[in-house]
Amino acid sequence: MHICIITHEYPKPGFAHGGIGSFIKTLAPKLIENNVQVSIVGLNYDNVYEFEDDNGVQVHRLSYFNKRGFGWYFGAKAISNKIAEIHSQNPISVVESSELGLAFLTKIPEIKYVIRLHGGHHFFAESENRKIKFWKGFQEKRSFKKADAFIAVSNYVKDHTGKFLSYHSKPVELINYPINTQLFAPISNPVQKHCIVFVGSVCEKKGVRQLIQSFPMVKEQFPDATLEIYGREWFFPNGTSFTQLMQQEEVSKLGAISKDIHFHGLINYDQIPDKYSRAHVCVFPSHMETQGLVAPEAMSMKKMVIFTNKGPGPETITDYETGLLCDPHNPHDIATKINWVFANENQIPTIENNAREYVLGKFSVDNIVQKNIAFYQRIISS
Repeated sequence: MHICIITHEYPKPGFAHGGIGSFIKTLAPKLIENNVQVSIVGLNYDNVYEFEDDNGVQVHRLSYFNKRGFGWYFGAKAISNKIAEIHSQNPISVVESSELGLAFLTKIPEIKYVIRLHGGHHFFAESENRKIKFWKGFQEKRSFKKADAFIAVSNYVKDHTGKFLSYHSKPVELINYPINTQLFAPISNPVQKHCIVFVGSVCEKKGVRQLIQSFPMVKEQFPDATLEIYGREWFFPNGTSFTQLMQQEEVSKLGAISKDIHFHGLINYDQIPDKYSRAHVCVFPSHMETQGLVAPEAMSMKKMVIFTNKGPGPETITDYETGLLCDPHNPHDIATKINWVFANENQIPTIENNAREYVLGKFSVDNIVQKNIAFYQRIISS
């Protein structure tokens, strides 16, 4: 079996990548271990072609003509040509992409095409209270028509996407993101008391603003509390970063306690477990997720986690059993949950142990890779 995954986010040293890149970096090596060949095809950050053999994962980063207004066409053409070239040398069984990825791809009849629902334009437009952009909406609908099957990473993203886009009576399988429970395993580092850790893209939809707004209410009860924010920057069209905006609009109002809010910027993926391990509580108040990786990663390390109660949050955490859920739009609720963690240390070990066991059962990479392989085999034979 040979799987070709279309993504521009496969991790590359020196360049930021998002959750999709982390997911594929976790899944692909496990597929290789199970005798599944994996090729990655995507557009490069630089206008050059690069090939990398990443422990058996064949990574093709493509050069393409990115003239303003026509990048979509030349990018799709470059990807289609590379897939055809790879297929002629080593037949591909399945091509997988995210929601928009098949829109302008040239399909090869003997290959099955799968869309994995990472959270597309229609999905996030509603949660962010913005209109559907015609061009992106058109691409997404066109892409869905070309798919032979779909993989949803949570029940929420499956059901919610289905409100806006048709699956055209094609198979839709629920397969969660995998968590590397060996990398994200308990570490006996000293915990920094009353330390709040956030990891993720530093942007509006991840709830960073509301987390900062909650901090003064935490400091009232726990004056030594600190807020440590790790993650890649999000930039506005004028070049201003979201961190800069938060410094101007939120942190500057806080007076003396502003010194206890630290923006650390992007860190390497393999450094994340160390940051989780030193936290008293990990807080991820996302306005919306498809599944989210950071919450189960920290849970896997037996860390106390506060996650969003929106979208798939309740699929990941059972409130007060495997973690806590918060209203990500309500700074007072976020603060109340953080203060509960700090004030109830005797109850925390049980919740943390429950969290690790839950992740091992639901998100273990070994379990998830077998579900993916079984699904690919069914699609190929259909």
